[in-house]
Parts: sequence; C-alpha cells; structure tokens
Amino acid sequence: MTAYLPLTYENYIFDLYGTLVDIHTDESCPRLWEKLSLFFGYYGARYSANELRHTWDERTAQCRGQAYEAFPEIDVTVIIRALFEQKGVAPSLELIHHTGQFFRILSTEYIRLYDGTRELLDGLRNAGKHIWLLSNAQRIFTRYELRMLDIDRCFDSILISSDFGVAKPDPRFFRQLNTNYSIDFSRSLFIGNDAVNDVGGAVGVGLDSFYVHSNLSSIAPSWLSEEAKLLTEAADFEKASAPDAPAVPLRFRLGDTTNETVMNFTGWGFTL
Repeated sequence: MTAYLPLTYENYIFDLYGTLVDIHTDESCPRLWEKLSLFFGYYGARYSANELRHTWDERTAQCRGQAYEAFPEIDVTVIIRALFEQKGVAPSLELIHHTGQFFRILSTEYIRLYDGTRELLDGLRNAGKHIWLLSNAQRIFTRYELRMLDIDRCFDSILISSDFGVAKPDPRFFRQLNTNYSIDFSRSLFIGNDAVNDVGGAVGVGLDSFYVHSNLSSIAPSWLSEEAKLLTEAADFEKASAPDAPAVPLRFRLGDTTNETVMNFTGWGFTL
C-alpha cells in the first residue's frame, strides 16, 4: 500500500531502515565470519572464524552491560578497536572504519529505497518543509549507505544513535533535535516503522507520528488493534470509500498526540 503524508507540518522527522530504506542483513552466516577473520588476519590480528564471532558477541554484550542505560547504543568502532588490540594490533581509525564497512558489506543481502522515497523527500523539500533523520544505526555504515542511495543530500541534519550512546525510544535521543536545532515538536511529525522505538518514542516527547507497517516491522502492534476497535465502534475509523482510491490512514490517539498508520506499506507517494 502506498503511503501519503499529511503536508500540514513544518518538520518531518524520519526513521531510516524499514521506513525509507529496505534492507536485509544476516550476521549469522558462517561464511561472513570466515571472510572477516581473514581480513583481521591480513593486519596481524589472527582469529579463527568461531573465535572472532564469539569474541565480537562477547565484547558487544560487555559494552551494552556497561552503558547503564535503559536503551543503550553501542559504537561498533569501539568493538572493532578492542578486537584488534586483543591481538596486539594498534589499528588506525581508517582501518577500524574499513573493517566495519567490510563487515556490513558481507552481512548485507540487499539494500534499496522503498518505491517513491526519493520523490517524497524531494517533494517535501520543494514544498518548503524541513526534513530530519533520526536513526538507530551506526555512523560508519549509515552515512555511506545514505550516500550510495543518493539521499544524504535530502536532510537538514542526520542524527545517528551511535554518536549519542542512546537509541530510540529514549527521549534524550529525540530531544537532541530540539536541543541542537530548536525544532518545535508541536509543528513536527515523526515517521517510522517500529511501534515501540518510533511511535512510542515520539509519543513520549509529544510528537505526532505516522506509522508504516513495512516488511521490516515486527508483528502488528497491540495498541493499534485496540485503538482501531475503539475507533470503529465510535465511527471515527476513516478509510477510502472506493476500492481504487488512495488509502486513507487509520487515525488514532496515544497520549496527547495525533497519530496515523498505513498497514501493508510498500512505498511512498507525494501529492500537493
């Protein structure tokens, strides 16, 4: 189903993966760890594939455990540096970044924009809107993927959780937009595909939200079905009257915010 955003806001704050970008990664593939262990070995950090995977997971768990945050975000460069140093190698920042990007490339089966993504972002820009990205992600992957997909130019600013040590739905991550750029949340819409991290986090800071249930979303959120039932009983459930008409999103309330959702999301449309 094609989704159309309301154009009544000044600021549009997007999640990335599952919202604008369709991606599939598999970090469990044994072949990945075999290749990555060879890469480490090229630079003097000799690991077997199993040892590297076990040590990577162990270091990741240690970093999360030491964060003392409800929603911590690790910086994968810290993990990679520790893996080299454990074998007596002092890696340069360039080597750390290249190692992380090699890992990402090995684990990525595909990455692509959802239909209409670039047209949507360009349309919002041409309509005089401000566009922001707030993503739970790693900078050394995400900034390059945005450039590869040719949408890095579309945003007023890009905020990535690995830079802040916390991730959505932590309200502190959302409030970086207000702190750094003085964004008025009352004139802003958050768009994402995760019921907890995106919608829950947005509602927690008073942001209206637009939820798309994409192929990367988890099971349909329980609050949506409950709200849909209540709205249907109250005759407030809006939908297109003709089979071929554009889908009208389900509108629902959470807290003091206005929210909409499109199920079976396949891509974006844009109309003035």
